[in-house]
Amino acid sequence: MEGWRGAWYVPCLASLETLQELCRKENLRCKSIGITNRSLKSYEVEYLCDYKVEEGTEYYLVKWKGWPESSNTWEPQKNLKCPLLLQNFLSDKNEYLSRVREGKALKVRNHVKALKPAVADYIVKKAKQRIALRRWKEELNRKKNHKAMILVENTVDLEGPPLDFYYINEYKPAPGINVLNGITTGCECADCPAEKCCPKEAGFILAYNKKKKLKIQPGLPIYECNSFCRCGPDCPNRIVQKGTPYSLCIFRTNNGRGWGVKTLQKIKTNSFVMEYVGEVITSEEAERRGQLYDNQGNTYLFDLDYDSDEFTVDAARYGNVSHFVNHSCDPNLQVFNVFIDNLDLRLPRIALFSTRTIKAGEELTFDYQMKGSIDLTSDAADGLSPSRKRIRTVCKCGAVCCRGYLN
Repeated sequence: MEGWRGAWYVPCLASLETLQELCRKENLRCKSIGITNRSLKSYEVEYLCDYKVEEGTEYYLVKWKGWPESSNTWEPQKNLKCPLLLQNFLSDKNEYLSRVREGKALKVRNHVKALKPAVADYIVKKAKQRIALRRWKEELNRKKNHKAMILVENTVDLEGPPLDFYYINEYKPAPGINVLNGITTGCECADCPAEKCCPKEAGFILAYNKKKKLKIQPGLPIYECNSFCRCGPDCPNRIVQKGTPYSLCIFRTNNGRGWGVKTLQKIKTNSFVMEYVGEVITSEEAERRGQLYDNQGNTYLFDLDYDSDEFTVDAARYGNVSHFVNHSCDPNLQVFNVFIDNLDLRLPRIALFSTRTIKAGEELTFDYQMKGSIDLTSDAADGLSPSRKRIRTVCKCGAVCCRGYLN
């Protein structure tokens, strides 16, 4: 456009440390990322890479924060002021050396002159993983819209953050799909629930009791007060819309089920735990994507079939913590359909509530075949179910009542 003096801005996906490394490598200054004449030669230990003993002195190979790996240097232990990094180094070394190989446990030797290349390589990979997971945790907590914390933990393998996953807090509709539709008025209650509160206007009862716990049976919908309602944020009929109240941890499972989610706090029975979000797509598009996902063993497609089967939620690439919740044939979470700022019965929100008391540290699970009613054999009773599968996926939930397959 003639006379336009604006500029295009593209978000940078590189970390601050990576940008600092590039600046130092090219001897460039950049005040916005902290590289000035004064800080160009500053040094801070990022992680320890290797170990050796020379003439009775212990040395560690140091990776300097914000410096390229070509700038790594050997430093005597007495000069290092990083007890936590030293602890991580020794822990990673012992973890690697104590692994069982061919049925025999390798002997851990504490008095070595130098580490074998394979050991040092593992320690570096573990250090890089630790940094990547910390950055991912920080990113998740920046993007979430609820107060509770999200932690990340992997003590099982070297797997890092998923490369093609983007955190969102609400549905991401495909072009042509309106997930904020059909609401123009709200209740006039000064103290919900009153005679004409939102659930009663929809023909249903209030879903929550005085303690804000669920009191309705599976299969019944939840109608919460919306943005047009007179009641305030402390209304007892505003639960799901506030987001998860519990701090959760995304962790790596040790039995081949990939990532999982565990609660860091005790959760009482019938409590709202989290919402299941993702891309909202048509059933036709879900059928196409399902062909690809089946070959990968993915189970992220959920049909929004409370009233019809026109739309599906796909949480494969876009989602929240629920993306990582595993299946169980004996789950501790139950699915409910929720309507708040959209009364279109084809587009309910998906909420997960606890079915029993869940202890702190316990993994959260739901049944990928879970229906909206207690009867799991009736197709007509489907309140919410995963998209139909073509390839059967073996279930690894370990429950006594395990059906053997996820689908």
